[in-house]
Amino acid sequence: MLIPHAASRDGERVQEFGFNIRWSIMKNLFESWKYILKNVWFVLPFAVMPAVFLALSLDYSAISTLIIGFFTGNPRLDFMGYFNAWSLFRFDSWLGGIFSLIAFLFIAIFAALMLTFVEKHLRIGKRSFSGVFAGFCNVLPASILITFVYAALYEVWALLVSALLFTISAIEATPAVYIFSITVVLIFTFALLYVATAFYLWLPCRQMTGFGFYDAFLYSYRLMIGVRWRLVLSFTISYMGGIFLLICASLLPGYAFRIASVIIFAALFLSFCIRMETIYFETDKLDREDILHSYKEY
Repeated sequence: MLIPHAASRDGERVQEFGFNIRWSIMKNLFESWKYILKNVWFVLPFAVMPAVFLALSLDYSAISTLIIGFFTGNPRLDFMGYFNAWSLFRFDSWLGGIFSLIAFLFIAIFAALMLTFVEKHLRIGKRSFSGVFAGFCNVLPASILITFVYAALYEVWALLVSALLFTISAIEATPAVYIFSITVVLIFTFALLYVATAFYLWLPCRQMTGFGFYDAFLYSYRLMIGVRWRLVLSFTISYMGGIFLLICASLLPGYAFRIASVIIFAALFLSFCIRMETIYFETDKLDREDILHSYKEY
């Protein structure tokens, strides 16, 4: 039999533990945005070109058809209709394909530039562009590789989801199509985000330690394990928020959809890349000189 005041202490410990977990999650979610808002005019230029070409890489017609059909009682498309709506690579025109390739290249280039700038700022506390291009050359190969890995993961995900949605669309009962379609998208989205965490700290680890590709992956993976579920949660909030905003934008005219997409992708690009650095510094227990300003003591 528990003594009342002992049970009360146990309850307080559980409540405190739950609060610490929630606070840790919230800190993880908003630390990158705190940095972005404080340094927005320095980091925003890095996101503009990737966001523009990512927006041009979307198939507005396919996305609009999918969304309007879903909300008007006709959630069925052919396989290519689904795939064109989900994929970040356009197949409807040769110009769209070129935009997709440029988007891929610009993501790798500007991510390498921004990560070099942010890493220098966090490491020595100086917010300047001097030396950024020298460090950029060392980061670029790894940035191209990780961009390819994430693009491949997403396109495989889009292919599988499209195939399953097309299969589900053959069901005659429309309510069942809705239920199974939503379930498939949610389950596969969770799987995608869970797998994506495995590589998330690899690039800043390569950048900071200079380890080889494999050794950097092993070390970054060990660091990531401790924050994996926080990463999954932050990815989920960012991804689902971005999808929701794109769904709303798809109901607008084409030009408005493109403008809205640029804004959405710029925000996601900044959040995704800068979170890499802030979480790496946290997990590897490195001092952030943009906060400490220790250099002012010398």
